[in-house]
Amino acid sequence: MTAISERVGISGFAVYVPPYRVDLRSWCGWTDSPWDKTQAVIGRSFRMRGPAQSVYTIAATAVMRLIEQYDIDPRRVGFLGLGTESSTDNSAGAVIIKGMVDEALEAQGRSRINRNCEVPEIKHACLGGIYSLKHALRYLALEQLDRCAIVVSADIAEYERGSSGEPTQGAGAVAMLVERNPKMLSVNLAHIGSASSYRAVDFRKPVLRNIIRGTLNCHFQDLPVFNGKYSTTCYLDETLHALDDMLRRMGTEPAQYYRELAAVFMHRPYHRMPESSFAMSYLFALGRNGVEGRAVLEQLCQSVEFDVGELIAEMKSQPDILQLVKDDNVDADAYPLSIRVLREFRASSDFAALITSKMSLGSEAMKDVGNVYCAALPAWLAAGMEDAWNRKLDLSGGQVLAVGYGSGDAAEALPMTVCEDWVEAAARIGFSTALSGYQDLNRSQYESLHDTGEADSLGAPEGGFVIDSIGNNANPNFSDDGIEYYRFVR
Repeated sequence: MTAISERVGISGFAVYVPPYRVDLRSWCGWTDSPWDKTQAVIGRSFRMRGPAQSVYTIAATAVMRLIEQYDIDPRRVGFLGLGTESSTDNSAGAVIIKGMVDEALEAQGRSRINRNCEVPEIKHACLGGIYSLKHALRYLALEQLDRCAIVVSADIAEYERGSSGEPTQGAGAVAMLVERNPKMLSVNLAHIGSASSYRAVDFRKPVLRNIIRGTLNCHFQDLPVFNGKYSTTCYLDETLHALDDMLRRMGTEPAQYYRELAAVFMHRPYHRMPESSFAMSYLFALGRNGVEGRAVLEQLCQSVEFDVGELIAEMKSQPDILQLVKDDNVDADAYPLSIRVLREFRASSDFAALITSKMSLGSEAMKDVGNVYCAALPAWLAAGMEDAWNRKLDLSGGQVLAVGYGSGDAAEALPMTVCEDWVEAAARIGFSTALSGYQDLNRSQYESLHDTGEADSLGAPEGGFVIDSIGNNANPNFSDDGIEYYRFVR
Protein backbone atom coordinates (compact mmCIF):
# COMPACT_ATOMS: atom_id res chain seq x y z
CA MET A 1 0.00 0.00 0.00
CA THR A 2 1.13 3.55 -0.73
CA ALA A 3 2.40 5.29 2.40
CA ILE A 4 0.53 8.40 3.49
CA SER A 5 3.85 10.24 3.77
CA GLU A 6 4.46 9.99 0.01
CA ARG A 7 4.58 13.39 -1.71
CA VAL A 8 1.31 14.54 -3.25
CA GLY A 9 0.41 17.80 -4.91
CA ILE A 10 -0.40 19.71 -8.09
CA SER A 11 1.25 19.00 -11.44
CA GLY A 12 -0.77 21.25 -13.74
CA PHE A 13 -3.47 23.86 -14.25
CA ALA A 14 -5.84 24.65 -17.11
CA VAL A 15 -8.18 27.65 -17.22
CA TYR A 16 -11.37 28.49 -19.04
CA VAL A 17 -13.32 31.76 -18.87
CA PRO A 18 -16.23 32.63 -21.18
CA PRO A 19 -15.46 35.17 -23.93
CA TYR A 20 -18.15 37.61 -22.76
CA ARG A 21 -16.33 40.40 -20.93
CA VAL A 22 -17.56 43.41 -18.95
CA ASP A 23 -14.99 46.20 -18.82
CA LEU A 24 -15.28 47.80 -15.38
CA ARG A 25 -14.29 51.23 -16.64
CA SER A 26 -17.28 51.08 -18.99
CA TRP A 27 -19.46 49.66 -16.21
CA CYS A 28 -18.49 52.60 -13.99
CA GLY A 29 -19.74 54.93 -16.73
CA TRP A 30 -23.05 53.05 -16.97
CA THR A 31 -23.60 53.06 -13.20
CA ASP A 32 -21.98 56.38 -12.24
CA SER A 33 -19.45 54.56 -10.06
CA PRO A 34 -15.91 55.84 -9.29
CA TRP A 35 -13.44 54.17 -11.66
CA ASP A 36 -10.32 54.94 -9.61
CA LYS A 37 -11.75 53.25 -6.51
CA THR A 38 -13.22 50.35 -8.48
CA GLN A 39 -9.91 49.65 -10.21
CA ALA A 40 -7.90 49.86 -6.97
CA VAL A 41 -10.21 47.73 -4.84
CA ILE A 42 -11.81 45.30 -7.32
CA GLY A 43 -10.02 45.09 -10.66
CA ARG A 44 -10.48 45.85 -14.37
CA SER A 45 -13.05 43.41 -15.80
CA PHE A 46 -15.11 40.27 -15.27
CA ARG A 47 -16.62 37.54 -17.46
CA MET A 48 -20.19 36.32 -17.91
CA ARG A 49 -21.53 32.98 -19.06
CA GLY A 50 -23.14 32.92 -22.49
CA PRO A 51 -26.64 31.75 -23.46
CA ALA A 52 -25.43 28.23 -24.33
CA GLN A 53 -23.25 27.82 -21.25
CA SER A 54 -23.69 26.48 -17.73
CA VAL A 55 -21.33 25.72 -14.89
CA TYR A 56 -21.03 22.18 -16.29
CA THR A 57 -19.96 23.27 -19.79
CA ILE A 58 -17.46 25.73 -18.30
CA ALA A 59 -16.01 23.07 -15.99
CA ALA A 60 -15.83 20.39 -18.70
CA THR A 61 -14.04 22.78 -21.05
CA ALA A 62 -11.35 23.38 -18.41
CA VAL A 63 -10.98 19.62 -17.83
CA MET A 64 -10.63 18.95 -21.55
CA ARG A 65 -7.96 21.62 -21.79
CA LEU A 66 -6.08 20.09 -18.86
CA ILE A 67 -6.07 16.64 -20.47
CA GLU A 68 -4.80 18.09 -23.75
CA GLN A 69 -2.24 20.52 -22.32
CA TYR A 70 -0.63 17.93 -20.05
CA ASP A 71 -1.17 14.89 -22.30
CA ILE A 72 -2.97 13.02 -19.52
CA ASP A 73 -3.86 9.39 -20.11
CA PRO A 74 -7.57 9.38 -19.20
CA ARG A 75 -7.28 5.76 -18.06
CA ARG A 76 -5.09 6.92 -15.14
CA VAL A 77 -7.75 9.28 -13.76
CA GLY A 78 -9.22 7.65 -10.67
CA PHE A 79 -10.76 10.77 -9.13
CA LEU A 80 -12.64 13.60 -10.84
CA GLY A 81 -13.87 16.12 -8.30
CA LEU A 82 -16.01 19.20 -8.88
CA GLY A 83 -16.05 22.15 -6.48
CA THR A 84 -18.84 24.62 -7.15
CA GLU A 85 -21.68 26.58 -5.63
CA SER A 86 -23.35 27.11 -9.02
CA SER A 87 -24.62 23.60 -9.78
CA THR A 88 -28.14 23.41 -11.18
CA ASP A 89 -28.75 19.70 -10.72
CA ASN A 90 -29.38 18.49 -7.17
CA SER A 91 -28.66 14.87 -8.06
CA ALA A 92 -25.69 14.58 -10.42
CA GLY A 93 -22.48 16.59 -10.28
CA ALA A 94 -19.00 15.74 -11.51
CA VAL A 95 -20.35 12.73 -13.42
CA ILE A 96 -22.00 15.22 -15.83
CA ILE A 97 -18.54 16.56 -16.62
CA LYS A 98 -17.16 13.05 -16.96
CA GLY A 99 -19.90 12.23 -19.46
CA MET A 100 -19.13 15.27 -21.60
CA VAL A 101 -15.39 14.67 -21.55
CA ASP A 102 -15.78 10.95 -22.30
CA GLU A 103 -17.81 11.67 -25.44
CA ALA A 104 -15.32 14.29 -26.64
CA LEU A 105 -12.36 11.98 -26.01
CA GLU A 106 -14.04 9.10 -27.82
CA ALA A 107 -14.82 11.36 -30.79
CA GLN A 108 -11.08 12.08 -31.00
CA GLY A 109 -10.26 8.40 -30.94
CA ARG A 110 -8.92 8.53 -27.39
CA SER A 111 -9.73 6.44 -24.35
CA ARG A 112 -12.45 7.51 -21.97
CA ILE A 113 -11.74 8.40 -18.35
CA ASN A 114 -11.29 5.31 -16.19
CA ARG A 115 -14.61 3.60 -15.46
CA ASN A 116 -13.42 3.04 -11.88
CA CYS A 117 -13.31 6.77 -11.19
CA GLU A 118 -14.78 8.61 -8.19
CA VAL A 119 -16.93 11.59 -9.23
CA PRO A 120 -17.86 13.70 -6.17
CA GLU A 121 -19.24 17.21 -6.22
CA ILE A 122 -18.35 19.25 -3.14
CA LYS A 123 -20.17 22.37 -2.06
CA HIS A 124 -19.22 24.91 0.55
CA ALA A 125 -19.46 28.36 -0.98
CA CYS A 126 -16.05 29.40 -2.37
CA LEU A 127 -14.19 26.64 -0.51
CA GLY A 128 -15.69 23.73 -2.45
CA GLY A 129 -12.77 23.57 -4.89
CA ILE A 130 -10.15 23.48 -2.14
CA TYR A 131 -12.13 20.85 -0.22
CA SER A 132 -12.21 18.83 -3.45
CA LEU A 133 -8.45 19.30 -3.86
CA LYS A 134 -7.92 18.11 -0.30
CA HIS A 135 -10.03 15.01 -0.99
CA ALA A 136 -7.99 14.31 -4.13
CA LEU A 137 -4.73 14.60 -2.19
CA ARG A 138 -6.01 12.16 0.42
CA TYR A 139 -7.23 9.81 -2.31
CA LEU A 140 -3.78 9.69 -3.90
CA ALA A 141 -2.00 9.34 -0.56
CA LEU A 142 -3.94 6.11 0.07
CA GLU A 143 -4.44 4.76 -3.48
CA GLN A 144 -2.43 1.62 -4.29
CA LEU A 145 -2.69 1.76 -8.09
CA ASP A 146 -1.01 4.08 -10.60
CA ARG A 147 -3.66 6.80 -10.61
CA CYS A 148 -3.89 10.57 -10.91
CA ALA A 149 -6.73 12.90 -10.00
CA ILE A 150 -8.40 15.87 -11.65
CA VAL A 151 -10.07 18.58 -9.59
CA VAL A 152 -12.10 21.26 -11.33
CA SER A 153 -13.32 24.39 -9.58
CA ALA A 154 -16.03 26.21 -11.50
CA ASP A 155 -18.52 28.92 -10.67
CA ILE A 156 -20.79 31.64 -11.98
CA ALA A 157 -20.96 34.65 -9.67
CA GLU A 158 -23.99 36.85 -10.19
CA TYR A 159 -25.25 39.74 -8.07
CA GLU A 160 -28.26 41.97 -8.40
CA ARG A 161 -27.72 45.02 -10.56
CA GLY A 162 -27.36 48.03 -8.30
CA SER A 163 -26.00 46.02 -5.37
CA SER A 164 -22.54 46.51 -3.86
CA GLY A 165 -21.56 43.10 -5.22
CA GLU A 166 -22.36 43.90 -8.85
CA PRO A 167 -18.78 44.78 -9.93
CA THR A 168 -17.48 41.57 -8.29
CA GLN A 169 -19.25 39.18 -10.65
CA GLY A 170 -17.51 36.58 -12.79
CA ALA A 171 -17.57 33.16 -14.44
CA GLY A 172 -14.85 30.59 -15.06
CA ALA A 173 -13.25 27.28 -14.23
CA VAL A 174 -9.81 25.97 -13.30
CA ALA A 175 -8.87 22.30 -13.63
CA MET A 176 -5.94 20.91 -11.64
CA LEU A 177 -3.89 17.80 -12.27
CA VAL A 178 -3.15 16.18 -8.90
CA GLU A 179 -0.49 13.48 -8.63
CA ARG A 180 1.91 11.62 -6.40
CA ASN A 181 5.42 12.99 -6.83
CA PRO A 182 3.95 16.23 -8.24
CA LYS A 183 5.72 18.38 -10.78
CA MET A 184 4.69 21.87 -9.61
CA LEU A 185 3.47 22.23 -6.02
CA SER A 186 3.90 19.69 -3.24
CA VAL A 187 1.39 19.76 -0.36
CA ASN A 188 2.05 18.42 3.13
CA LEU A 189 -1.29 16.89 4.11
CA ALA A 190 -0.35 16.66 7.79
CA HIS A 191 0.18 20.42 8.02
CA ILE A 192 -3.05 21.66 6.40
CA GLY A 193 -4.96 23.91 8.79
CA SER A 194 -8.76 23.92 9.02
CA ALA A 195 -11.42 26.08 10.64
CA SER A 196 -15.21 26.35 10.45
CA SER A 197 -17.99 28.19 12.24
CA TYR A 198 -21.64 28.91 11.41
CA ARG A 199 -22.27 32.55 10.48
CA ALA A 200 -25.98 32.67 9.50
CA VAL A 201 -26.24 35.68 7.15
CA ASP A 202 -22.67 36.08 5.93
CA PHE A 203 -23.37 34.90 2.37
CA ARG A 204 -26.20 32.51 1.55
CA LYS A 205 -28.21 31.28 -1.44
CA PRO A 206 -31.55 30.07 -0.11
CA VAL A 207 -33.41 28.35 -2.94
CA LEU A 208 -36.70 29.74 -1.67
CA ARG A 209 -35.47 33.25 -2.45
CA ASN A 210 -34.62 32.44 -6.05
CA ILE A 211 -37.24 29.93 -7.14
CA ILE A 212 -39.91 32.62 -7.44
CA ARG A 213 -37.86 34.35 -10.14
CA GLY A 214 -38.91 31.89 -12.80
CA THR A 215 -40.34 28.49 -13.56
CA LEU A 216 -38.70 25.35 -14.84
CA ASN A 217 -36.46 25.96 -17.87
CA CYS A 218 -36.58 29.74 -17.47
CA HIS A 219 -33.48 31.82 -16.86
CA PHE A 220 -32.58 31.06 -13.25
CA GLN A 221 -30.38 33.39 -11.22
CA ASP A 222 -28.81 32.06 -8.05
CA LEU A 223 -28.50 35.49 -6.48
CA PRO A 224 -26.99 35.57 -2.99
CA VAL A 225 -28.08 37.13 0.26
CA PHE A 226 -25.04 38.87 1.70
CA ASN A 227 -23.93 41.54 4.16
CA GLY A 228 -20.73 43.17 2.95
CA LYS A 229 -19.14 44.46 6.15
CA TYR A 230 -20.11 41.33 8.08
CA SER A 231 -18.75 39.12 5.29
CA THR A 232 -15.39 40.88 5.54
CA THR A 233 -15.33 40.30 9.30
CA CYS A 234 -16.13 36.61 8.78
CA TYR A 235 -13.40 36.23 6.14
CA LEU A 236 -10.75 37.79 8.37
CA ASP A 237 -11.74 35.77 11.43
CA GLU A 238 -11.98 32.36 9.76
CA THR A 239 -8.71 32.66 7.83
CA LEU A 240 -6.97 33.67 11.08
CA HIS A 241 -8.20 30.48 12.74
CA ALA A 242 -7.22 28.23 9.81
CA LEU A 243 -3.74 29.74 9.71
CA ASP A 244 -3.40 29.35 13.46
CA ASP A 245 -4.23 25.65 13.10
CA MET A 246 -1.70 25.27 10.26
CA LEU A 247 1.09 26.99 12.22
CA ARG A 248 0.36 24.84 15.27
CA ARG A 249 0.62 21.70 13.15
CA MET A 250 3.86 22.91 11.56
CA GLY A 251 5.38 23.86 14.92
CA THR A 252 6.98 26.94 13.38
CA GLU A 253 7.42 30.51 14.56
CA PRO A 254 4.61 32.38 12.78
CA ALA A 255 6.14 35.74 11.91
CA GLN A 256 9.37 34.16 10.69
CA TYR A 257 7.43 31.68 8.54
CA TYR A 258 5.49 34.51 6.91
CA ARG A 259 8.64 36.51 6.22
CA GLU A 260 10.33 33.53 4.54
CA LEU A 261 7.43 32.70 2.20
CA ALA A 262 8.18 32.99 -1.51
CA ALA A 263 4.55 33.69 -2.39
CA VAL A 264 1.08 33.90 -0.84
CA PHE A 265 -2.24 33.16 -2.54
CA MET A 266 -5.60 33.54 -0.82
CA HIS A 267 -9.26 33.36 -1.75
CA ARG A 268 -9.89 36.43 -3.84
CA PRO A 269 -13.44 37.80 -3.99
CA TYR A 270 -11.86 41.04 -5.22
CA HIS A 271 -8.36 42.51 -5.45
CA ARG A 272 -7.98 44.22 -2.05
CA MET A 273 -9.48 41.57 0.27
CA PRO A 274 -6.64 38.99 0.36
CA GLU A 275 -4.08 41.70 1.08
CA SER A 276 -6.03 42.75 4.16
CA SER A 277 -6.40 39.15 5.33
CA PHE A 278 -2.73 38.26 5.00
CA ALA A 279 -1.67 41.54 6.60
CA MET A 280 -3.98 40.89 9.54
CA SER A 281 -2.53 37.38 9.88
CA TYR A 282 0.98 38.82 9.95
CA LEU A 283 0.04 41.31 12.66
CA PHE A 284 -1.45 38.51 14.75
CA ALA A 285 1.77 36.54 14.21
CA LEU A 286 3.74 39.48 15.60
CA GLY A 287 1.50 39.39 18.65
CA ARG A 288 2.76 35.88 19.37
CA ASN A 289 6.38 36.69 18.58
CA GLY A 290 7.50 37.74 22.07
CA VAL A 291 9.53 40.88 22.67
CA GLU A 292 10.52 41.39 19.03
CA GLY A 293 6.96 41.25 17.70
CA ARG A 294 5.61 43.36 20.55
CA ALA A 295 8.12 46.10 19.70
CA VAL A 296 6.87 46.29 16.11
CA LEU A 297 3.25 46.40 17.22
CA GLU A 298 4.03 49.00 19.87
CA GLN A 299 5.40 51.34 17.22
CA LEU A 300 2.22 50.96 15.18
CA CYS A 301 0.07 51.47 18.27
CA GLN A 302 1.80 54.77 19.06
CA SER A 303 0.46 56.22 15.84
CA VAL A 304 -3.13 55.34 16.71
CA GLU A 305 -2.67 56.21 20.38
CA PHE A 306 -3.59 53.10 22.30
CA ASP A 307 -1.66 50.62 24.39
CA VAL A 308 -0.06 47.60 22.73
CA GLY A 309 -1.20 45.46 25.66
CA GLU A 310 -4.83 46.14 24.72
CA LEU A 311 -4.09 45.11 21.13
CA ILE A 312 -2.42 41.84 22.11
CA ALA A 313 -5.27 41.06 24.52
CA GLU A 314 -7.72 41.54 21.63
CA MET A 315 -5.62 39.26 19.42
CA LYS A 316 -5.84 36.53 22.06
CA SER A 317 -9.59 36.91 22.41
CA GLN A 318 -12.17 34.63 20.80
CA PRO A 319 -14.99 36.95 19.63
CA ASP A 320 -18.35 35.37 18.91
CA ILE A 321 -18.96 36.58 15.36
CA LEU A 322 -22.47 35.10 15.18
CA GLN A 323 -23.43 37.20 18.20
CA LEU A 324 -23.11 40.28 15.98
CA VAL A 325 -26.10 38.97 14.02
CA LYS A 326 -28.07 38.17 17.17
CA ASP A 327 -27.36 41.69 18.45
CA ASP A 328 -28.37 43.26 15.11
CA ASN A 329 -24.87 44.70 14.85
CA VAL A 330 -23.44 43.20 11.65
CA ASP A 331 -21.53 46.39 10.82
CA ALA A 332 -19.37 46.15 13.95
CA ASP A 333 -15.71 45.09 13.87
CA ALA A 334 -14.87 41.93 15.79
CA TYR A 335 -11.26 43.12 16.13
CA PRO A 336 -11.59 46.94 16.21
CA LEU A 337 -8.10 47.69 17.55
CA SER A 338 -6.48 45.29 15.07
CA ILE A 339 -8.37 46.92 12.19
CA ARG A 340 -7.05 50.35 13.21
CA VAL A 341 -3.49 49.00 13.39
CA LEU A 342 -4.00 47.30 10.02
CA ARG A 343 -4.83 50.67 8.43
CA GLU A 344 -1.66 52.11 9.93
CA PHE A 345 0.39 49.12 8.78
CA ARG A 346 -0.98 49.45 5.23
CA ALA A 347 0.49 52.96 5.05
CA SER A 348 3.96 51.81 6.14
CA SER A 349 6.92 50.85 3.97
CA ASP A 350 6.95 47.39 5.58
CA PHE A 351 3.54 46.64 4.08
CA ALA A 352 4.90 46.58 0.53
CA ALA A 353 7.95 44.54 1.50
CA LEU A 354 6.15 41.97 3.66
CA ILE A 355 2.65 41.79 2.15
CA THR A 356 2.15 43.05 -1.40
CA SER A 357 5.49 41.75 -2.66
CA LYS A 358 4.57 38.22 -1.59
CA MET A 359 1.15 38.55 -3.24
CA SER A 360 2.36 40.06 -6.52
CA LEU A 361 2.67 36.90 -8.62
CA GLY A 362 -0.30 36.71 -10.97
CA SER A 363 -2.03 39.59 -9.24
CA GLU A 364 -2.27 41.81 -12.33
CA ALA A 365 -3.75 39.05 -14.48
CA MET A 366 -6.35 38.31 -11.81
CA LYS A 367 -7.73 41.84 -12.14
CA ASP A 368 -9.30 40.67 -15.43
CA VAL A 369 -10.90 37.51 -14.06
CA GLY A 370 -13.51 38.80 -11.62
CA ASN A 371 -14.91 36.81 -8.73
CA VAL A 372 -15.15 33.16 -9.71
CA TYR A 373 -15.99 31.82 -6.24
CA CYS A 374 -14.55 28.27 -6.00
CA ALA A 375 -12.19 28.93 -8.90
CA ALA A 376 -10.75 32.15 -7.45
CA LEU A 377 -7.86 30.65 -5.45
CA PRO A 378 -6.97 27.97 -8.06
CA ALA A 379 -7.03 30.70 -10.74
CA TRP A 380 -4.63 32.87 -8.76
CA LEU A 381 -2.30 29.92 -8.18
CA ALA A 382 -2.32 29.22 -11.93
CA ALA A 383 -1.75 32.88 -12.79
CA GLY A 384 1.02 33.14 -10.20
CA MET A 385 2.94 30.09 -11.37
CA GLU A 386 2.70 31.21 -15.01
CA ASP A 387 3.83 34.70 -13.98
CA ALA A 388 6.84 33.21 -12.16
CA TRP A 389 7.68 31.20 -15.29
CA ASN A 390 7.40 34.30 -17.48
CA ARG A 391 9.69 36.22 -15.14
CA LYS A 392 12.15 33.31 -15.05
CA LEU A 393 12.14 33.32 -11.24
CA ASP A 394 14.01 30.67 -9.28
CA LEU A 395 11.23 29.33 -7.07
CA SER A 396 12.50 25.74 -6.71
CA GLY A 397 12.18 24.65 -3.10
CA GLY A 398 10.43 27.89 -2.14
CA GLN A 399 7.60 27.88 0.39
CA VAL A 400 4.16 28.92 -0.86
CA LEU A 401 1.02 29.52 1.20
CA ALA A 402 -2.47 29.00 -0.20
CA VAL A 403 -5.52 29.91 1.90
CA GLY A 404 -9.02 29.01 0.79
CA TYR A 405 -12.21 30.41 2.27
CA GLY A 406 -15.92 29.77 1.92
CA SER A 407 -18.64 31.91 3.40
CA GLY A 408 -20.81 30.39 6.02
CA ASP A 409 -17.89 29.93 7.22
CA ALA A 410 -14.88 27.68 6.69
CA ALA A 411 -11.25 28.09 5.71
CA GLU A 412 -8.29 25.88 4.77
CA ALA A 413 -4.61 26.85 4.96
CA LEU A 414 -2.36 24.77 2.71
CA PRO A 415 1.43 25.06 3.04
CA MET A 416 3.08 24.15 -0.27
CA THR A 417 6.59 23.70 -1.61
CA VAL A 418 7.56 24.52 -5.18
CA CYS A 419 8.91 21.39 -6.88
CA GLU A 420 12.36 21.27 -8.43
CA ASP A 421 11.01 20.65 -11.95
CA TRP A 422 8.13 23.15 -11.78
CA VAL A 423 9.20 25.19 -14.82
CA GLU A 424 8.15 22.71 -17.49
CA ALA A 425 4.73 22.19 -15.87
CA ALA A 426 4.18 25.95 -15.43
CA ALA A 427 5.01 26.57 -19.10
CA ARG A 428 1.89 24.59 -20.08
CA ILE A 429 -0.65 26.52 -17.97
CA GLY A 430 -1.75 28.95 -20.69
CA PHE A 431 -3.41 31.43 -18.32
CA SER A 432 -2.86 34.51 -20.49
CA THR A 433 -4.03 32.58 -23.55
CA ALA A 434 -7.23 31.66 -21.72
CA LEU A 435 -7.98 35.36 -21.14
CA SER A 436 -7.45 36.34 -24.78
CA GLY A 437 -10.08 36.43 -27.52
CA TYR A 438 -12.86 38.17 -25.59
CA GLN A 439 -15.89 40.17 -26.68
CA ASP A 440 -16.53 43.37 -24.71
CA LEU A 441 -20.23 43.72 -23.91
CA ASN A 442 -22.02 47.01 -24.35
CA ARG A 443 -24.48 48.18 -21.74
CA SER A 444 -27.61 46.70 -23.32
CA GLN A 445 -25.88 43.36 -23.93
CA TYR A 446 -24.65 43.24 -20.34
CA GLU A 447 -28.02 44.10 -18.83
CA SER A 448 -29.88 41.67 -21.08
CA LEU A 449 -27.42 38.82 -20.50
CA HIS A 450 -27.55 39.48 -16.75
CA ASP A 451 -31.34 39.69 -16.52
CA THR A 452 -32.51 37.16 -19.12
CA GLY A 453 -29.54 34.97 -20.06
CA GLU A 454 -29.76 36.20 -23.66
CA ALA A 455 -28.28 39.15 -25.56
CA ASP A 456 -28.17 40.36 -29.16
CA SER A 457 -25.16 39.92 -31.45
CA LEU A 458 -23.13 37.65 -29.19
CA GLY A 459 -20.55 35.50 -30.94
CA ALA A 460 -20.57 31.80 -30.12
CA PRO A 461 -17.73 30.37 -27.99
CA GLU A 462 -14.86 29.41 -30.26
CA GLY A 463 -14.23 26.07 -28.56
CA GLY A 464 -15.27 23.85 -25.69
CA PHE A 465 -18.60 22.52 -24.55
CA VAL A 466 -21.98 24.17 -25.06
CA ILE A 467 -25.56 23.30 -24.21
CA ASP A 468 -27.01 21.74 -27.36
CA SER A 469 -30.59 21.43 -26.14
CA ILE A 470 -32.75 21.08 -23.03
CA GLY A 471 -35.20 18.23 -22.70
CA ASN A 472 -38.91 18.91 -22.39
CA ASN A 473 -40.41 15.44 -22.31
CA ALA A 474 -42.51 14.65 -19.26
CA ASN A 475 -44.50 11.47 -19.80
CA PRO A 476 -44.61 7.95 -18.33
CA ASN A 477 -42.58 6.41 -21.18
CA PHE A 478 -39.69 8.87 -21.27
CA SER A 479 -38.95 11.97 -19.21
CA ASP A 480 -36.03 14.40 -19.61
CA ASP A 481 -37.74 17.64 -18.61
CA GLY A 482 -35.12 20.29 -17.82
CA ILE A 483 -32.10 18.04 -18.49
CA GLU A 484 -29.29 19.62 -20.49
CA TYR A 485 -27.71 17.88 -23.50
CA TYR A 486 -24.23 18.98 -24.53
CA ARG A 487 -22.04 19.30 -27.60
CA PHE A 488 -18.26 19.71 -27.93
CA VAL A 489 -17.11 22.46 -30.29
CA ARG A 490 -13.53 22.32 -31.62
